[in-house]
Amino acid sequence: MSDQGELFPMPAGSEPLAPLATRLRPRKFDQLVGQKRIVDVLRRLTQSGNLPSIILWGPPGSGKTTLAGLLASETSARMVSMSAVTAGVADLRKAVAEARVHRRAGLRTVLFIDEIHRFNKAQQDAILPHVEDGTVTLIGATTENPSFEVIAPLLSRSRVFRLEQLTREELKQVVERGLEQIKATIEPDAMDALLEIARGDARVALNGLEAAAALGGENAIRLEHVERALQERHLLYDRAGDQHYDIVSALIKSVRGSDPDAAVYWMARMLEAGEDVMFVARRLVILAAEDIGLADPQALGVAIAAQQAAHFVGMPEAVLPLTEAALYLALAPKSNSALTSYGAARELIQETGNEPVPMHLRNAPTGLMKSMGYGQGYQYAHDYDDGVAKSQVHMPENLKARKVYTRNPRDRNPSK
Repeated sequence: MSDQGELFPMPAGSEPLAPLATRLRPRKFDQLVGQKRIVDVLRRLTQSGNLPSIILWGPPGSGKTTLAGLLASETSARMVSMSAVTAGVADLRKAVAEARVHRRAGLRTVLFIDEIHRFNKAQQDAILPHVEDGTVTLIGATTENPSFEVIAPLLSRSRVFRLEQLTREELKQVVERGLEQIKATIEPDAMDALLEIARGDARVALNGLEAAAALGGENAIRLEHVERALQERHLLYDRAGDQHYDIVSALIKSVRGSDPDAAVYWMARMLEAGEDVMFVARRLVILAAEDIGLADPQALGVAIAAQQAAHFVGMPEAVLPLTEAALYLALAPKSNSALTSYGAARELIQETGNEPVPMHLRNAPTGLMKSMGYGQGYQYAHDYDDGVAKSQVHMPENLKARKVYTRNPRDRNPSK
């Protein structure tokens, strides 16, 4: 079969026993499935010979690694790949030193960093001068919004391309080409199940297809083969998998249940499996407000500090501030009054609609508004000895007797 007819031809030198997703990786832009919106732009960039640094932002299995390889190949550049999960500054320095040698020989180096959002500021700063002087052309891949996870100087020197999740029809094309490669057939209900579980992720679809084919033997791949294959695959690495959500749930409930041992255990399970550090930090911040709240208002500050520290130092040291926060939250007294108060307010809004703001609470920046009664009768709290205008109503007139906040016995009153 010609290259033009193959969707994912085997790259030259690929091992026959490599995973199906690797064997079928495209060698040309014409062989890509999906991402039509950006492929033409990337093709023109390679044809111009002036490839800028690029950030590829998109969901898992959308083609970020494949596109990076194509960009390097189409510009006759050598490609150095590393993962931000395992690489450090020493690896970057080594890659840059090698790039300098090749540059003197007239060969461009594309430095591909997978999951670049996991590099901390210091690690990203280490790349910056070599991107600026053209020693390397950076291609970063990330599933996170680069506006928040990539430092501004590096982002300003790169073009960001947003990749979309593959549609069901696009993913079906990928699976069908995979079936051609492994010389297998699949029953319609099995195909539907595979597409549903993969949810736009070509890598998951092809790996699941290969495993299901092994279970099916010489017969057509049936629904039971797909279900068994995807049930048995390891999910620790998969941030969208069932085990991911189970472990997150266990972490949350362990902190809420004041169990420091289990809290640190489940958090470590997530981090050791390669979970995004900032995802864990965000969960701790939410826990601090949702489950500790006013019982220990300092808990939110501890969680925020841990998030900032983890972002600053990066892995592996980030585990230390996160562990400190997890232990603090687990050992802290608990109150969910923030959660229940907001829930009560939302229910009240849904029940009563858009009640008008009382006239005495409205601002009156113009004479016309003052003449209409805006701000009239407002009691300025600082005019009172205890700083409270006790007779003033702040809720809408029709709701002045309704309560949103129900005090938890463990809530601290800052004034006492």
